[in-house]
Amino acid sequence: MFDVYRNDRRDFLVLSTGSAIPVLYSAHKWRKGRKRVLKVSDEIKSAVHARGYYLRSVRATKPRIIEVA
Repeated sequence: MFDVYRNDRRDFLVLSTGSAIPVLYSAHKWRKGRKRVLKVSDEIKSAVHARGYYLRSVRATKPRIIEVA
Protein backbone atom coordinates (compact mmCIF):
# COMPACT_ATOMS: atom_id res chain seq x y z
CA MET A 1 0.00 0.00 0.00
CA PHE A 2 1.04 3.58 -0.55
CA ASP A 3 0.52 6.98 1.07
CA VAL A 4 0.03 10.01 -1.16
CA TYR A 5 0.92 13.52 0.02
CA ARG A 6 0.20 16.87 -1.66
CA ASN A 7 1.66 20.33 -1.08
CA ASP A 8 0.49 23.85 -1.83
CA ARG A 9 2.42 23.92 -5.13
CA ARG A 10 0.29 21.06 -6.47
CA ASP A 11 3.09 18.50 -6.29
CA PHE A 12 2.44 15.03 -5.06
CA LEU A 13 4.70 12.60 -3.25
CA VAL A 14 4.09 8.85 -3.08
CA LEU A 15 5.66 6.76 -0.30
CA SER A 16 5.17 3.23 0.86
CA THR A 17 2.87 3.04 3.86
CA GLY A 18 4.57 4.04 7.10
CA SER A 19 7.64 5.61 5.46
CA ALA A 20 8.94 9.00 6.56
CA ILE A 21 9.09 11.94 4.16
CA PRO A 22 12.62 12.20 2.69
CA VAL A 23 14.82 14.91 4.22
CA LEU A 24 15.20 16.62 0.84
CA TYR A 25 11.44 17.29 0.72
CA SER A 26 10.69 17.69 4.43
CA ALA A 27 10.87 21.51 4.24
CA HIS A 28 7.66 21.59 2.18
CA LYS A 29 4.31 21.37 3.93
CA TRP A 30 2.82 18.07 2.82
CA ARG A 31 -0.79 17.06 3.47
CA LYS A 32 -1.71 13.43 3.49
CA GLY A 33 -4.52 12.30 1.21
CA ARG A 34 -7.75 11.12 2.77
CA LYS A 35 -7.68 7.63 1.31
CA ARG A 36 -4.95 5.03 1.20
CA VAL A 37 -3.89 4.02 -2.27
CA LEU A 38 -3.87 0.30 -2.88
CA LYS A 39 -2.67 0.20 -6.46
CA VAL A 40 -0.34 2.46 -8.45
CA SER A 41 1.22 2.31 -11.90
CA ASP A 42 4.31 0.22 -12.56
CA GLU A 43 6.38 3.39 -13.03
CA ILE A 44 5.47 4.71 -9.57
CA LYS A 45 5.87 1.31 -7.95
CA SER A 46 9.37 0.83 -9.37
CA ALA A 47 10.44 4.38 -8.35
CA VAL A 48 9.20 3.85 -4.78
CA HIS A 49 10.98 0.51 -4.65
CA ALA A 50 14.26 1.93 -6.02
CA ARG A 51 14.41 5.35 -4.32
CA GLY A 52 11.87 5.06 -1.53
CA TYR A 53 9.62 7.78 -2.97
CA TYR A 54 8.05 9.13 -6.17
CA LEU A 55 7.60 12.87 -6.72
CA ARG A 56 5.65 14.52 -9.52
CA SER A 57 4.28 17.94 -10.27
CA VAL A 58 0.56 18.04 -11.03
CA ARG A 59 0.58 21.62 -12.27
CA ALA A 60 -1.35 22.07 -15.48
CA THR A 61 0.60 23.78 -18.19
CA LYS A 62 -1.37 26.27 -20.23
CA PRO A 63 -0.37 26.92 -23.81
CA ARG A 64 1.02 30.39 -24.26
CA ILE A 65 -0.41 32.58 -26.98
CA ILE A 66 1.98 35.18 -28.24
CA GLU A 67 0.41 38.13 -29.99
CA VAL A 68 2.42 39.87 -32.65
CA ALA A 69 1.63 43.56 -33.09
